[in-house]
Amino acid sequence: MIKSVLCALDISQDNDIEVLRKADKLARLDDASLDVVTVVPNFGMTLVSSYFDDNFQKQAVKEAKDRLRERVGSILGEERNEEIRHIVATGSVYEEILELAEQTDIDLIVIGAHKPDLREYLLGPNAARVVRHSNCSVYVVRNK
Repeated sequence: MIKSVLCALDISQDNDIEVLRKADKLARLDDASLDVVTVVPNFGMTLVSSYFDDNFQKQAVKEAKDRLRERVGSILGEERNEEIRHIVATGSVYEEILELAEQTDIDLIVIGAHKPDLREYLLGPNAARVVRHSNCSVYVVRNK
């Protein structure tokens, strides 16, 4: 039985509707909690940090959280949106998803994978790494 579902969304893309709907459906099947996460790059890294002011990272996280909350509400409705925990992580996408899943004892990760091109075979690089290294089940939703 699934107690907790983690849905990973890329809010810079508009093709995550099915990923979120599938995660919600799977969570509701077992009356599980649903967490939704998006990951923003770490602008504080030494190489890149000199190009951004000190407040840029905080502002990026705040904007991502607002966009995430808005996106989830527009897809699942505001009533369901209030029941969902919205998380914005900073760093590498797959590393942050895996770390969050470990820390919060997630039972199932739902992630999207775009249609591969010649450089990627079967799954996108983040989805493939999550599948390969996760300690819990991973449900991959193929974006068309």
